[in-house]
Amino acid sequence: MKSTMQDGPLLISNIVRHGEFVYADKKVFTVTPEGVDEATFFEISKRAEQLAAALTKLGVARGDRVATFMWNNQAHMEAYLAVPSMGAVLHTLNIRLFPDQLAYIINHAGDGVIIVDASLAPLLARVRDQIPTVTTIILHGDDPTGVLGDTLDYDDLVDAEGPGFTWPELDERDAAIMCYTSGTTGDPKGVVYSHRSTWLHSMASTSANSIGFCEKDRCLLIVPMFHANAWGCMFTAFFAGVELIMPQMFLQGAPIITMIRELRPTISLGVPTIWNDVLRVAEETPDTDMSSLRGIVAGGSAVPRGMIETFREVYGIDMIQGWGMTETSPLAAVSIPPAGTAREREIEYRVKAGRVVAGVELRVTAEDGTVLPRDGTSVGEFEIRGPWITGSYFGVDDPQKFHHGWLRTGDIGTLDAEGYMVVSDRAKDVIKSGGEWISSVELEVTMMAHPAVFEAAVIAVPDPKWQERPLCCVVVRSDAAASAQELRDFLAERVVKWWLPERWTFLEAIPKTSVGKFDKKALRTQFAEGELEVVVVN
Repeated sequence: MKSTMQDGPLLISNIVRHGEFVYADKKVFTVTPEGVDEATFFEISKRAEQLAAALTKLGVARGDRVATFMWNNQAHMEAYLAVPSMGAVLHTLNIRLFPDQLAYIINHAGDGVIIVDASLAPLLARVRDQIPTVTTIILHGDDPTGVLGDTLDYDDLVDAEGPGFTWPELDERDAAIMCYTSGTTGDPKGVVYSHRSTWLHSMASTSANSIGFCEKDRCLLIVPMFHANAWGCMFTAFFAGVELIMPQMFLQGAPIITMIRELRPTISLGVPTIWNDVLRVAEETPDTDMSSLRGIVAGGSAVPRGMIETFREVYGIDMIQGWGMTETSPLAAVSIPPAGTAREREIEYRVKAGRVVAGVELRVTAEDGTVLPRDGTSVGEFEIRGPWITGSYFGVDDPQKFHHGWLRTGDIGTLDAEGYMVVSDRAKDVIKSGGEWISSVELEVTMMAHPAVFEAAVIAVPDPKWQERPLCCVVVRSDAAASAQELRDFLAERVVKWWLPERWTFLEAIPKTSVGKFDKKALRTQFAEGELEVVVVN
Protein backbone atom coordinates (compact mmCIF):
# COMPACT_ATOMS: atom_id res chain seq x y z
CA MET A 1 0.00 0.00 0.00
CA LYS A 2 1.36 3.41 -0.98
CA SER A 3 0.57 6.77 0.54
CA THR A 4 -1.02 9.61 -1.43
CA MET A 5 0.90 12.38 0.34
CA GLN A 6 2.31 15.15 -1.80
CA ASP A 7 5.92 14.71 -2.73
CA GLY A 8 8.53 17.15 -3.91
CA PRO A 9 12.31 17.53 -3.88
CA LEU A 10 14.06 18.98 -0.85
CA LEU A 11 15.95 21.85 -2.48
CA ILE A 12 18.03 24.72 -1.15
CA SER A 13 15.96 27.08 -3.33
CA ASN A 14 12.93 26.13 -1.22
CA ILE A 15 14.80 27.24 1.89
CA VAL A 16 15.70 30.51 0.17
CA ARG A 17 12.06 31.15 -0.81
CA HIS A 18 10.88 30.37 2.73
CA GLY A 19 13.36 32.78 4.33
CA GLU A 20 12.55 35.51 1.84
CA PHE A 21 8.79 35.16 2.40
CA VAL A 22 8.45 34.41 6.12
CA TYR A 23 11.50 36.23 7.49
CA ALA A 24 11.88 39.04 4.94
CA ASP A 25 12.82 41.69 7.53
CA LYS A 26 15.38 39.60 9.40
CA LYS A 27 18.91 40.97 9.05
CA VAL A 28 22.48 40.03 8.34
CA PHE A 29 25.14 42.28 9.89
CA THR A 30 28.62 42.42 8.33
CA VAL A 31 31.39 43.95 10.43
CA THR A 32 33.75 46.13 8.38
CA PRO A 33 36.71 48.39 9.24
CA GLU A 34 34.36 51.36 8.84
CA GLY A 35 31.42 50.00 10.87
CA VAL A 36 28.58 47.51 10.39
CA ASP A 37 26.69 46.94 7.13
CA GLU A 38 23.11 45.65 7.32
CA ALA A 39 20.87 43.87 4.81
CA THR A 40 17.53 42.09 5.16
CA PHE A 41 16.86 38.50 4.14
CA PHE A 42 14.65 39.85 1.35
CA GLU A 43 17.45 42.04 0.00
CA ILE A 44 19.97 39.20 0.20
CA SER A 45 17.58 36.81 -1.53
CA LYS A 46 17.10 39.26 -4.40
CA ARG A 47 20.84 39.83 -4.73
CA ALA A 48 21.28 36.05 -4.82
CA GLU A 49 18.88 35.97 -7.78
CA GLN A 50 20.90 38.69 -9.50
CA LEU A 51 24.14 36.81 -8.84
CA ALA A 52 22.63 33.65 -10.33
CA ALA A 53 21.61 35.59 -13.45
CA ALA A 54 25.11 37.04 -13.78
CA LEU A 55 26.78 33.65 -13.38
CA THR A 56 24.44 32.18 -15.99
CA LYS A 57 25.50 34.87 -18.46
CA LEU A 58 29.11 33.94 -17.74
CA GLY A 59 28.30 30.40 -18.86
CA VAL A 60 27.98 28.68 -15.48
CA ALA A 61 25.73 25.67 -15.99
CA ARG A 62 24.21 22.91 -13.89
CA GLY A 63 26.91 20.94 -12.09
CA ASP A 64 29.67 23.52 -12.70
CA ARG A 65 31.82 24.40 -9.72
CA VAL A 66 31.86 28.00 -8.46
CA ALA A 67 34.42 28.55 -5.72
CA THR A 68 34.57 31.19 -3.00
CA PHE A 69 37.74 32.53 -1.36
CA MET A 70 36.12 34.84 1.14
CA TRP A 71 35.60 35.94 4.72
CA ASN A 72 32.29 35.57 6.53
CA ASN A 73 30.28 38.41 4.97
CA GLN A 74 27.06 39.22 3.13
CA ALA A 75 28.45 38.65 -0.36
CA HIS A 76 29.64 35.20 0.68
CA MET A 77 26.15 34.43 1.93
CA GLU A 78 24.68 35.55 -1.39
CA ALA A 79 26.91 33.02 -3.13
CA TYR A 80 25.85 30.33 -0.64
CA LEU A 81 22.22 30.87 -1.65
CA ALA A 82 22.64 31.55 -5.37
CA VAL A 83 25.09 28.94 -6.60
CA PRO A 84 23.37 25.73 -5.40
CA SER A 85 19.89 27.12 -6.06
CA MET A 86 20.78 27.68 -9.74
CA GLY A 87 21.97 24.08 -10.02
CA ALA A 88 25.72 24.73 -9.85
CA VAL A 89 27.98 23.54 -7.03
CA LEU A 90 29.40 25.92 -4.43
CA HIS A 91 32.98 25.09 -3.46
CA THR A 92 34.18 26.95 -0.36
CA LEU A 93 37.99 27.33 -0.37
CA ASN A 94 39.97 27.41 2.85
CA ILE A 95 41.80 30.76 2.89
CA ARG A 96 44.44 29.43 5.32
CA LEU A 97 45.79 26.53 3.28
CA PHE A 98 49.35 26.36 2.00
CA PRO A 99 49.57 27.33 -1.69
CA ASP A 100 50.25 23.77 -2.90
CA GLN A 101 47.17 22.45 -1.08
CA LEU A 102 45.02 25.33 -2.34
CA ALA A 103 46.06 24.72 -5.95
CA TYR A 104 45.50 20.98 -5.55
CA ILE A 105 41.93 21.50 -4.26
CA ILE A 106 40.97 23.97 -7.00
CA ASN A 107 42.28 21.68 -9.71
CA HIS A 108 40.87 18.52 -8.19
CA ALA A 109 37.41 20.08 -7.89
CA GLY A 110 37.58 21.50 -11.40
CA ASP A 111 36.57 25.00 -10.34
CA GLY A 112 35.72 27.26 -13.28
CA VAL A 113 34.88 30.48 -11.43
CA ILE A 114 36.25 31.89 -8.18
CA ILE A 115 34.70 34.74 -6.19
CA VAL A 116 37.37 36.32 -3.98
CA ASP A 117 37.41 39.10 -1.39
CA ALA A 118 39.82 41.86 -2.41
CA SER A 119 41.73 41.65 0.88
CA LEU A 120 42.50 37.99 0.10
CA ALA A 121 43.56 38.58 -3.51
CA PRO A 122 47.33 38.35 -2.71
CA LEU A 123 46.81 34.88 -1.22
CA LEU A 124 44.98 33.62 -4.29
CA ALA A 125 47.53 35.28 -6.57
CA ARG A 126 50.20 32.89 -5.27
CA VAL A 127 48.50 30.04 -7.18
CA ARG A 128 46.98 31.94 -10.11
CA ASP A 129 49.33 30.38 -12.66
CA GLN A 130 48.74 26.87 -11.25
CA ILE A 131 44.94 26.62 -11.68
CA PRO A 132 44.22 26.17 -15.40
CA THR A 133 40.56 25.17 -14.92
CA VAL A 134 39.71 28.66 -13.60
CA THR A 135 38.53 30.86 -16.46
CA THR A 136 36.95 33.69 -14.46
CA ILE A 137 37.80 35.45 -11.20
CA ILE A 138 35.21 37.76 -9.66
CA LEU A 139 36.62 40.29 -7.22
CA HIS A 140 34.51 41.49 -4.29
CA GLY A 141 35.82 44.89 -3.22
CA ASP A 142 38.59 47.12 -4.52
CA ASP A 143 42.12 45.83 -5.10
CA PRO A 144 44.33 48.56 -6.62
CA THR A 145 47.30 46.16 -6.83
CA GLY A 146 45.79 44.13 -9.67
CA VAL A 147 47.74 41.07 -8.49
CA LEU A 148 45.15 38.68 -9.95
CA GLY A 149 45.29 40.09 -13.45
CA ASP A 150 42.00 40.34 -15.34
CA THR A 151 39.02 40.13 -12.99
CA LEU A 152 35.34 41.04 -12.97
CA ASP A 153 33.82 43.28 -10.30
CA TYR A 154 31.32 41.48 -8.06
CA ASP A 155 29.03 44.45 -7.37
CA ASP A 156 29.03 45.56 -11.01
CA LEU A 157 28.00 42.06 -12.11
CA VAL A 158 25.21 41.79 -9.54
CA ASP A 159 23.91 45.34 -9.97
CA ALA A 160 23.68 44.90 -13.75
CA GLU A 161 21.03 42.20 -13.32
CA GLY A 162 17.45 42.49 -12.17
CA PRO A 163 15.85 40.28 -9.51
CA GLY A 164 13.43 37.56 -10.51
CA PHE A 165 15.72 34.71 -11.54
CA THR A 166 13.68 31.51 -11.71
CA TRP A 167 15.25 28.78 -9.65
CA PRO A 168 15.23 25.54 -11.67
CA GLU A 169 13.64 22.28 -10.58
CA LEU A 170 16.48 19.97 -9.59
CA ASP A 171 16.92 16.48 -8.24
CA GLU A 172 17.27 16.69 -4.46
CA ARG A 173 20.25 14.34 -4.67
CA ASP A 174 22.12 16.70 -6.98
CA ALA A 175 25.39 18.08 -5.65
CA ALA A 176 24.90 21.47 -3.99
CA ILE A 177 28.08 22.27 -2.07
CA MET A 178 31.53 20.80 -1.73
CA CYS A 179 34.08 21.23 1.02
CA TYR A 180 37.50 19.65 1.41
CA THR A 181 38.97 18.23 4.60
CA SER A 182 41.92 20.12 6.06
CA GLY A 183 44.44 17.59 4.75
CA THR A 184 46.37 17.03 7.99
CA THR A 185 47.13 13.47 6.82
CA GLY A 186 47.74 13.31 3.07
CA ASP A 187 45.94 15.30 0.41
CA PRO A 188 42.64 17.02 1.33
CA LYS A 189 39.57 15.02 0.36
CA GLY A 190 36.41 16.48 -1.12
CA VAL A 191 33.01 15.97 0.50
CA VAL A 192 29.96 16.77 -1.61
CA TYR A 193 26.69 17.76 0.09
CA SER A 194 23.40 17.27 -1.73
CA HIS A 195 20.33 19.50 -1.60
CA ARG A 196 18.56 16.77 0.36
CA SER A 197 21.34 16.29 2.91
CA THR A 198 21.64 20.06 3.42
CA TRP A 199 17.87 20.44 3.86
CA LEU A 200 17.70 17.64 6.46
CA HIS A 201 20.78 18.93 8.27
CA SER A 202 19.21 22.39 8.49
CA MET A 203 16.04 20.94 9.98
CA ALA A 204 18.01 18.89 12.52
CA SER A 205 19.87 21.96 13.79
CA THR A 206 16.57 23.64 14.69
CA SER A 207 15.59 20.82 17.05
CA ALA A 208 15.56 21.72 20.73
CA ASN A 209 17.41 18.44 21.27
CA SER A 210 20.32 19.76 19.19
CA ILE A 211 21.25 23.45 18.88
CA GLY A 212 17.67 24.69 18.85
CA PHE A 213 18.06 27.53 16.34
CA CYS A 214 14.85 29.58 16.02
CA GLU A 215 13.66 33.03 14.94
CA LYS A 216 14.38 34.42 18.41
CA ASP A 217 18.08 33.94 17.72
CA ARG A 218 20.77 36.22 16.39
CA CYS A 219 23.92 34.21 15.70
CA LEU A 220 27.49 35.50 15.78
CA LEU A 221 29.05 33.23 13.17
CA ILE A 222 32.73 33.00 14.06
CA VAL A 223 33.31 29.58 12.50
CA PRO A 224 34.60 30.24 8.96
CA MET A 225 32.19 29.71 6.10
CA PHE A 226 34.80 27.46 4.47
CA HIS A 227 34.89 25.16 7.52
CA ALA A 228 32.44 22.23 7.19
CA ASN A 229 29.80 24.28 5.40
CA ALA A 230 29.82 26.94 8.16
CA TRP A 231 28.30 24.21 10.35
CA GLY A 232 25.20 24.57 8.13
CA CYS A 233 24.36 27.99 9.51
CA MET A 234 23.69 29.78 6.20
CA PHE A 235 20.72 27.60 5.38
CA THR A 236 19.53 27.22 8.97
CA ALA A 237 19.28 31.02 9.08
CA PHE A 238 16.80 31.16 6.18
CA PHE A 239 15.13 27.95 7.38
CA ALA A 240 14.40 29.26 10.88
CA GLY A 241 14.70 33.06 10.69
CA VAL A 242 18.01 33.31 12.54
CA GLU A 243 19.73 36.67 12.12
CA LEU A 244 23.47 36.52 11.46
CA ILE A 245 26.47 38.61 12.51
CA MET A 246 29.38 38.19 10.08
CA PRO A 247 32.76 39.14 11.62
CA GLN A 248 34.93 38.94 8.46
CA MET A 249 38.59 39.09 9.53
CA PHE A 250 37.90 40.38 13.06
CA LEU A 251 38.31 37.06 14.86
CA GLN A 252 40.30 38.04 17.94
CA GLY A 253 39.00 38.21 21.50
CA ALA A 254 38.70 42.02 21.72
CA PRO A 255 36.60 42.65 18.57
CA ILE A 256 34.44 39.62 19.34
CA ILE A 257 33.64 40.98 22.79
CA THR A 258 32.77 44.32 21.19
CA MET A 259 30.42 42.61 18.71
CA ILE A 260 28.71 40.74 21.53
CA ARG A 261 28.24 43.95 23.52
CA GLU A 262 27.01 46.09 20.63
CA LEU A 263 25.16 43.65 18.33
CA ARG A 264 23.66 41.46 21.08
CA PRO A 265 23.79 37.94 19.64
CA THR A 266 21.87 35.21 21.47
CA ILE A 267 24.14 32.39 20.29
CA SER A 268 27.58 32.08 18.74
CA LEU A 269 29.55 29.36 16.94
CA GLY A 270 33.33 28.98 17.08
CA VAL A 271 36.24 26.67 17.88
CA PRO A 272 37.57 26.45 21.49
CA THR A 273 40.79 28.34 20.70
CA ILE A 274 38.70 31.40 19.83
CA TRP A 275 36.71 31.14 23.06
CA ASN A 276 39.91 30.75 25.05
CA ASP A 277 41.08 34.10 23.67
CA VAL A 278 37.67 35.66 24.41
CA LEU A 279 37.97 34.61 28.06
CA ARG A 280 41.51 35.98 28.24
CA VAL A 281 40.41 39.39 26.98
CA ALA A 282 37.25 39.35 29.10
CA GLU A 283 39.33 38.92 32.26
CA GLU A 284 41.21 42.09 31.35
CA THR A 285 38.10 44.06 30.36
CA PRO A 286 36.02 45.23 33.36
CA ASP A 287 33.01 46.29 31.27
CA THR A 288 32.66 42.96 29.42
CA ASP A 289 28.97 42.34 28.72
CA MET A 290 27.99 38.97 27.26
CA SER A 291 24.55 38.88 28.84
CA SER A 292 22.74 38.60 25.50
CA LEU A 293 24.11 35.09 24.87
CA ARG A 294 21.91 32.13 25.75
CA GLY A 295 24.58 29.74 24.60
CA ILE A 296 27.90 29.20 22.86
CA VAL A 297 28.39 26.30 20.47
CA ALA A 298 31.99 25.06 20.35
CA GLY A 299 33.34 22.29 18.16
CA GLY A 300 36.33 21.14 16.17
CA SER A 301 38.22 19.96 19.24
CA ALA A 302 37.47 19.09 22.85
CA VAL A 303 36.23 21.92 25.08
CA PRO A 304 38.14 22.12 28.40
CA ARG A 305 36.05 21.65 31.52
CA GLY A 306 37.43 24.86 32.98
CA MET A 307 36.22 26.85 29.98
CA ILE A 308 32.69 25.47 30.32
CA GLU A 309 32.68 26.24 34.04
CA THR A 310 34.03 29.78 33.58
CA PHE A 311 31.44 30.75 30.98
CA ARG A 312 28.65 29.45 33.21
CA GLU A 313 29.85 30.62 36.61
CA VAL A 314 31.28 34.02 35.62
CA TYR A 315 29.11 35.01 32.65
CA GLY A 316 25.99 32.84 33.03
CA ILE A 317 26.40 31.26 29.57
CA ASP A 318 25.96 27.58 28.76
CA MET A 319 28.52 26.10 26.39
CA ILE A 320 27.14 23.51 23.98
CA GLN A 321 29.81 21.15 22.78
CA GLY A 322 29.19 19.78 19.31
CA TRP A 323 30.85 16.86 17.59
CA GLY A 324 31.11 16.30 13.88
CA MET A 325 33.37 16.36 10.84
CA THR A 326 33.45 17.76 7.33
CA GLU A 327 32.16 14.33 6.33
CA THR A 328 29.10 14.65 8.62
CA SER A 329 27.92 18.10 7.38
CA PRO A 330 28.96 18.46 10.39
CA LEU A 331 26.20 18.14 13.04
CA ALA A 332 26.17 14.65 14.56
CA ALA A 333 26.16 14.99 18.34
CA VAL A 334 25.44 17.78 20.84
CA SER A 335 26.27 17.87 24.55
CA ILE A 336 22.89 18.81 26.02
CA PRO A 337 22.15 17.25 29.44
CA PRO A 338 19.10 14.97 29.64
CA ALA A 339 15.86 16.31 31.10
CA GLY A 340 15.74 16.37 34.88
CA THR A 341 19.51 16.67 35.35
CA ALA A 342 20.34 18.69 38.46
CA ARG A 343 22.11 21.91 37.58
CA GLU A 344 25.22 20.95 39.54
CA ARG A 345 25.47 17.71 37.53
CA GLU A 346 25.01 19.25 34.08
CA ILE A 347 28.77 19.70 33.70
CA GLU A 348 29.14 15.90 33.62
CA TYR A 349 27.26 15.88 30.31
CA ARG A 350 28.56 19.15 28.86
CA VAL A 351 32.16 17.90 28.96
CA LYS A 352 31.21 14.91 26.79
CA ALA A 353 31.57 15.17 23.01
CA GLY A 354 27.79 15.04 22.69
CA ARG A 355 24.63 12.98 22.40
CA VAL A 356 23.84 11.59 18.96
CA VAL A 357 21.16 13.65 17.19
CA ALA A 358 18.05 12.18 15.62
CA GLY A 359 18.62 11.21 12.01
CA VAL A 360 22.04 9.62 12.33
CA GLU A 361 23.24 6.36 13.86
CA LEU A 362 26.44 5.93 15.83
CA ARG A 363 28.38 2.89 17.02
CA VAL A 364 31.80 1.94 18.40
CA THR A 365 33.89 -0.83 16.87
CA ALA A 366 37.00 -2.74 17.90
CA GLU A 367 40.11 -2.97 15.72
CA ASP A 368 38.82 -6.20 14.18
CA GLY A 369 35.50 -4.54 13.25
CA THR A 370 33.47 -6.07 16.08
CA VAL A 371 30.66 -3.78 17.27
CA LEU A 372 31.24 -2.97 20.94
CA PRO A 373 28.52 -2.56 23.59
CA ARG A 374 27.12 0.89 24.38
CA ASP A 375 28.20 0.69 27.99
CA GLY A 376 30.26 3.87 28.39
CA THR A 377 33.43 1.87 29.04
CA SER A 378 34.22 -0.15 25.90
CA VAL A 379 36.75 1.84 23.86
CA GLY A 380 36.86 1.72 20.07
CA GLU A 381 36.50 3.75 16.89
CA PHE A 382 33.29 5.68 16.24
CA GLU A 383 31.44 4.80 13.04
CA ILE A 384 28.47 6.78 11.79
CA ARG A 385 25.84 6.73 9.06
CA GLY A 386 22.81 8.82 8.13
CA PRO A 387 21.21 10.99 5.42
CA TRP A 388 23.72 13.85 5.82
CA ILE A 389 26.80 11.64 6.30
CA THR A 390 29.04 11.18 3.26
CA GLY A 391 29.26 7.76 1.66
CA SER A 392 32.38 8.45 -0.39
CA TYR A 393 34.87 11.15 -1.30
CA PHE A 394 34.81 13.16 -4.51
CA GLY A 395 37.04 11.59 -7.14
CA VAL A 396 38.95 9.48 -4.61
CA ASP A 397 38.55 5.79 -3.82
CA ASP A 398 39.16 5.33 -0.09
CA PRO A 399 37.57 2.00 0.94
CA GLN A 400 39.46 1.97 4.25
CA LYS A 401 37.37 4.95 5.37
CA PHE A 402 34.07 3.12 4.95
CA HIS A 403 32.93 -0.05 6.69
CA HIS A 404 29.83 -1.80 5.33
CA GLY A 405 27.97 1.47 4.80
CA TRP A 406 29.36 3.18 7.91
CA LEU A 407 31.83 6.07 7.87
CA ARG A 408 34.90 5.37 9.99
CA THR A 409 35.50 8.65 11.81
CA GLY A 410 39.01 8.08 13.14
CA ASP A 411 37.84 9.21 16.58
CA ILE A 412 38.42 6.84 19.50
CA GLY A 413 36.17 6.71 22.57
CA THR A 414 33.11 5.29 24.28
CA LEU A 415 29.34 5.37 23.72
CA ASP A 416 26.81 4.87 26.51
CA ALA A 417 23.24 3.60 26.60
CA GLU A 418 21.80 7.14 26.48
CA GLY A 419 23.67 7.96 23.25
CA TYR A 420 26.40 10.13 24.80
CA MET A 421 29.87 9.83 23.33
CA VAL A 422 33.21 10.54 24.99
CA VAL A 423 36.06 11.08 22.54
CA SER A 424 39.37 10.12 24.08
CA ASP A 425 41.51 10.76 21.00
CA ARG A 426 41.96 10.79 17.27
CA ALA A 427 43.27 7.45 16.00
CA LYS A 428 46.36 9.25 14.65
CA ASP A 429 46.97 11.04 17.98
CA VAL A 430 46.33 8.27 20.52
CA ILE A 431 49.34 7.41 22.70
CA LYS A 432 50.08 3.67 22.94
CA SER A 433 52.19 3.25 26.07
CA GLY A 434 53.16 -0.25 27.21
CA GLY A 435 50.26 -1.70 25.20
CA GLU A 436 47.70 0.62 26.84
CA TRP A 437 46.05 3.77 25.49
CA ILE A 438 46.60 7.22 26.99
CA SER A 439 44.13 9.92 25.97
CA SER A 440 45.93 13.04 24.78
CA VAL A 441 42.58 14.87 24.77
CA GLU A 442 41.90 14.16 28.44
CA LEU A 443 45.40 15.23 29.41
CA GLU A 444 44.97 18.48 27.44
CA VAL A 445 41.61 19.49 28.88
CA THR A 446 42.77 18.59 32.40
CA MET A 447 45.99 20.56 31.97
CA MET A 448 44.09 23.63 30.75
CA ALA A 449 42.18 23.70 34.02
CA HIS A 450 45.37 24.90 35.73
CA PRO A 451 45.06 28.68 36.29
CA ALA A 452 48.52 29.39 34.82
CA VAL A 453 47.95 27.45 31.59
CA PHE A 454 46.61 29.24 28.51
CA GLU A 455 46.91 26.31 26.08
CA ALA A 456 48.15 22.74 26.24
CA ALA A 457 48.63 20.09 23.57
CA VAL A 458 49.88 16.55 24.10
CA ILE A 459 51.61 14.37 21.51
CA ALA A 460 53.11 10.89 21.53
CA VAL A 461 56.92 10.66 21.40
CA PRO A 462 59.09 7.53 21.16
CA ASP A 463 60.19 5.87 24.39
CA PRO A 464 62.75 3.03 24.61
CA LYS A 465 60.89 1.24 27.40
CA TRP A 466 57.19 1.94 26.82
CA GLN A 467 57.16 2.40 23.01
CA GLU A 468 55.42 5.79 23.34
CA ARG A 469 54.99 8.35 26.10
CA PRO A 470 53.18 11.72 26.22
CA LEU A 471 54.97 15.02 25.66
CA CYS A 472 53.01 17.93 27.14
CA CYS A 473 53.39 21.21 25.19
CA VAL A 474 52.32 24.19 27.30
CA VAL A 475 51.67 27.89 26.76
CA VAL A 476 51.72 29.72 30.10
CA ARG A 477 49.57 32.82 30.57
CA SER A 478 51.47 36.07 30.20
CA ASP A 479 50.65 37.13 33.78
CA ALA A 480 51.53 33.77 35.39
CA ALA A 481 54.35 31.30 35.88
CA ALA A 482 54.48 27.53 36.34
CA SER A 483 57.19 24.86 36.31
CA ALA A 484 57.00 21.42 34.77
CA GLN A 485 57.06 19.88 38.25
CA GLU A 486 54.18 22.06 39.43
CA LEU A 487 52.08 21.15 36.42
CA ARG A 488 52.88 17.45 36.76
CA ASP A 489 51.85 17.59 40.42
CA PHE A 490 48.58 19.22 39.36
CA LEU A 491 47.91 16.40 36.89
CA ALA A 492 48.87 13.76 39.49
CA GLU A 493 45.76 14.63 41.51
CA ARG A 494 43.48 14.23 38.49
CA VAL A 495 44.67 11.38 36.24
CA VAL A 496 46.04 7.89 36.81
CA LYS A 497 49.72 7.76 37.66
CA TRP A 498 50.95 5.95 34.54
CA TRP A 499 49.44 8.67 32.33
CA LEU A 500 51.63 11.40 33.87
CA PRO A 501 53.97 12.96 31.26
CA GLU A 502 57.67 12.90 32.03
CA ARG A 503 58.47 15.20 29.13
CA TRP A 504 57.42 18.86 29.02
CA THR A 505 58.08 21.76 26.69
CA PHE A 506 57.03 25.40 27.03
CA LEU A 507 56.06 27.40 23.94
CA GLU A 508 55.03 30.96 23.13
CA ALA A 509 52.16 29.59 21.04
CA ILE A 510 50.91 26.20 19.90
CA PRO A 511 50.73 25.90 16.09
CA LYS A 512 47.19 25.79 14.70
CA THR A 513 45.69 24.11 11.67
CA SER A 514 43.79 26.07 9.02
CA VAL A 515 40.57 25.63 11.00
CA GLY A 516 41.96 26.60 14.41
CA LYS A 517 42.75 23.19 15.91
CA PHE A 518 46.06 22.35 17.58
CA ASP A 519 48.44 21.22 14.82
CA LYS A 520 49.91 18.09 16.36
CA LYS A 521 51.52 17.10 13.08
CA ALA A 522 53.61 20.29 13.27
CA LEU A 523 54.49 19.60 16.91
CA ARG A 524 55.61 16.06 16.08
CA THR A 525 57.81 17.43 13.29
CA GLN A 526 59.33 20.04 15.60
CA PHE A 527 60.11 17.37 18.18
CA ALA A 528 61.62 15.00 15.60
CA GLU A 529 63.85 17.78 14.26
CA GLY A 530 65.03 18.75 17.74
CA GLU A 531 63.37 22.17 17.71
CA LEU A 532 61.62 21.73 21.09
CA GLU A 533 63.43 22.28 24.37
CA VAL A 534 62.24 19.35 26.47
CA VAL A 535 62.31 19.26 30.28
CA VAL A 536 62.20 15.80 31.90
CA VAL A 537 60.41 15.41 35.25
CA ASN A 538 59.95 12.01 36.94
